[in-house]
Amino acid sequence: MRRFLHCLLAVFCFSALSAQTGSITGTVSADGAPLDYATVTLKKSNYGTYSDEDGKFEFDKIPVGAYTINVSFLGYQSFDEKVVVEEGATTAMNIELMEQVGLLDEVVVTGTLKEVSRLESPVPVEVYTPAFFKKNPTPNIYEALQNVNGVRPQLNCQVCNTGDIHINGLEGPYTMVLIDGMPIVSSLATVYGLSGIPNALVERMEIVKGPASSLYGSEAIGGLINIITKNPLNAPLVSADVMATSWQEYNLDLGIKLKAGKNLSILTGANYYNYDELVDNNGDNFTDVTLQERISVFQKWNFARKSNRLLTLAGRYYYENRWGGELDWNKSYRGGDEVYGESIYTERIEFLSSYQLPTEEKLLLSTSFNSHDQNSVYGDLAYLAKQKIAFGQLTWDKQIGSHDLLLGTALRYTFYDDNTPATGGDDSNPLNQPDEIWLPGIFFQDEIVLHQQHKLLLGLRYDYNKDHGNIFTPRFAYKWSLSDQDILRLNAGTGFRVVNLFTEEHAALTGAREVVIAEQLAPEQSYNLNLNYTRKTYLPRGGFVGFELAAWYTHFTNVIYPDYETNANQIIYDNLDGRAVTKGISTNVDITLSNGLSLLLGATFMDVSTEENDIKKRQILTERFTGTWALTYQLWDHKLALDYTGNIYGPMRLPLLGELDPRAPESPVWSIQNIQLTYRGKKNVEIYAGVKNLLNWTPWKNQDFPLIARAFDPFDRGVDFDSNGNVIATETNPNALTFDPSYVYGPNQGIRGFVGVRYTLK
Repeated sequence: MRRFLHCLLAVFCFSALSAQTGSITGTVSADGAPLDYATVTLKKSNYGTYSDEDGKFEFDKIPVGAYTINVSFLGYQSFDEKVVVEEGATTAMNIELMEQVGLLDEVVVTGTLKEVSRLESPVPVEVYTPAFFKKNPTPNIYEALQNVNGVRPQLNCQVCNTGDIHINGLEGPYTMVLIDGMPIVSSLATVYGLSGIPNALVERMEIVKGPASSLYGSEAIGGLINIITKNPLNAPLVSADVMATSWQEYNLDLGIKLKAGKNLSILTGANYYNYDELVDNNGDNFTDVTLQERISVFQKWNFARKSNRLLTLAGRYYYENRWGGELDWNKSYRGGDEVYGESIYTERIEFLSSYQLPTEEKLLLSTSFNSHDQNSVYGDLAYLAKQKIAFGQLTWDKQIGSHDLLLGTALRYTFYDDNTPATGGDDSNPLNQPDEIWLPGIFFQDEIVLHQQHKLLLGLRYDYNKDHGNIFTPRFAYKWSLSDQDILRLNAGTGFRVVNLFTEEHAALTGAREVVIAEQLAPEQSYNLNLNYTRKTYLPRGGFVGFELAAWYTHFTNVIYPDYETNANQIIYDNLDGRAVTKGISTNVDITLSNGLSLLLGATFMDVSTEENDIKKRQILTERFTGTWALTYQLWDHKLALDYTGNIYGPMRLPLLGELDPRAPESPVWSIQNIQLTYRGKKNVEIYAGVKNLLNWTPWKNQDFPLIARAFDPFDRGVDFDSNGNVIATETNPNALTFDPSYVYGPNQGIRGFVGVRYTLK
C-alpha cells in the first residue's frame, strides 16, 4: 500500500510539474514588414527557432520562469527583452527590429579569410550594410563611399569625371576591391568596377584599412573593400529601386530570385543609369558633369550540395558610355581637333566561383576572371586599352587545438595592352609588347588562442615575379579583450604592389599632357603599424554606444610617383628616390537609442607626405582631415525616418602648372550635406525623397580664376613651348599655362532634389 501511494504521489508530482509550462509566440518585423529567417533564442537555454515567411515564431511547452529572449537579423540591431513564462499562459510579443548602421557583432571574412565574429577577429574590420547606404541613396557604390570615414571617392578629371578610391589618403592603385572575396575589380580605376553593381544585391561591405598583402597579394597595400553579395537562398523574391533627381538623373536597381529545381537558386540583378543633360553653371563652356549611360547585369548561382558544401558561380556584364567636354561636342567630333571632348566606352566581363572540394578536410577552390576593354579619346588623343586578369586560389582551413590554421596557394595572371609607347604601340605594330604579369604565391596563417582574453595571428606570404624576384610579406596581429566591452588590437606587417601600367593612368592622357615612363619601375613596398581600440556599451533601456579609435603609421619605399611639376606638358612616372609616409588617427562613434535615434560620427586626421633629396612635400589631392556623419530619427512607429548625412574635408594641395599658375595652391575647407525622408507605412514599399548638397557647394564658387586652365584653347594652339617642352610666358599667355582639367578636388554638381521608390517581395 505504501509503495502504491509513493507511485501515485510520483505520478501526481510529475503531472503537476509537466503542467507548469507555458508558451511564447510573436512576430518579428522591420520597417513595417515581416522578417523571415530571423534567429530567435532564449538565452542560457537550449530553446531556439527561426521566424517563418510571415515573421511568426513560437516556443511551446516552455517551463515556467524568467527568460531573456534574443532576436537577431543581419543588418538590424540585436533585440533583447526579459519575458516571464507563466503556467498555462501564452505570452505574445511583437518585435520591431531597428536598422543598424555600424555593426560590431557582424560575421566578417575579409580580415582573415575565415568567417568570424567582428568582435573576435584580431584584424579590425569595418562593416556597412544596405541600411547605411540607404541613408544617402546614390546610383552606384563608388559615390556611396563618400560617407564612410577615412574613405573618399576622388575625381581625377573635371571633364571625364573618372576617379578612384582613397583609403586613409592613399590613392586608388593602393586599394584592392573584391566581390565575395575575389579580386574581380582591378585597380585600373575603381570607378569602373564599383559603378553598376546593383545595390539590391549587396548584403554588406567590409573594409580593412592598411596593408593586407600577406593574404591578398599585390594591390592590397593600402586597404581592402570587399563587397559581399546576397545569398540566393535568403534574398527577396523581387526587389526594385527606382530613383530620379531634379538634374534629370535616372537610376534603376532590380533584383529577382528564382528557384530552378530542388538544388539550384539563382539571383539576378540589373542596374541602369542615365544622365543626358548639358549643364554649364560655371560658364567655362565645358560640361559641369559628365553625361553617362551605363548598364550592368549580375547573376549568382547557388547549388545545394551534400554536407552543406559550398558551390557558387557568378558573373557580371558592364557597359558604359560617358563623355564630357565643350557644349557643342557630338560624336562626329570624336577623336578630332575641332571641338574638344573626352569620350570613353567601357565594356567589362567578370566571372567568379567558389567550390568546396568533396573531402573531409575543408578545401576551398576560388577563381575569378575579368576582361576590361576601354575605347577612349581625349580630344584628338586616342587611348585604346585591354586588360585581362585571371585569378585562382586554393585554401586549406584546419583547426588543431588552440591553432586555427589557413594554408593557401594563389596564381594571378595579368595581361595589358594599349596603343601607347608604354607597351610599344597597338596590335598593328610589330614592336608591340603587351605587358604580362604572372604572380604565383603561397601563404600561411596561424591564429592562436593564447588565453580567453588573448589571441595572436601570425602570417607569411611568398610571391614570385620574373621582374621583381622573390617577395616576402609577413604579418602580425594581436587581440586583447580587456573586458566584455573593450578590445585592443595591434597589427603590423608589410605590403607590396608590382608595377601594373594600367593602374598608373588615372590622371594620364587627360588634356594635352604626355605620359612618360622614366625608368624600369620597381615594386612598391610598405611597412605598417596599426593600433585599434573598440568599446561597446549596452544601454539599460535598450540601444548601445560603440566607440572606435585607431592610429596608424605606414612607410613606403619605391613609391611610383606621378610628377606633374617638372614639365607642365608631361606626367612623368618614376620611382621616388626617397620615402613616403602616411600617418594619422581616426575615430568612429556609433550611437543607437531605443527612442529611434541613431548617430554615426567619424573623423580622421592624417599626414601623407613624400621626401626626396631631403625635401618633404605633402601628397597632392590629400586632405589633412575629414569628418563624416549620419543622423537618423525614426518616428511615427518607425514608419517615417529622417536622415541627415554629410562630410567635411580639409585643405588639399592641388596640382599647379608652374610658378605663374594663378589658381589657388590649396583647396578650401568644403562640405557636402544631404537630407532625406523615408516612408515605410505601406507593406513591401518604401518611398523616399530629399535634397543632396544642401549648401549648394561647388569648387568653382568664390574662385577668381577658372578651374580648367585655358578652357578656351583646349588644343593649345595659342601656347608656345621651348626646346625642352616647357611653356613660354607670352603676351597672350602671361601665366604660361596649357589646357589642364586635372585641377579638381570635388564634384561640380550643385544642389538637387531626388525622389525614389523601393519595392521588396519576400
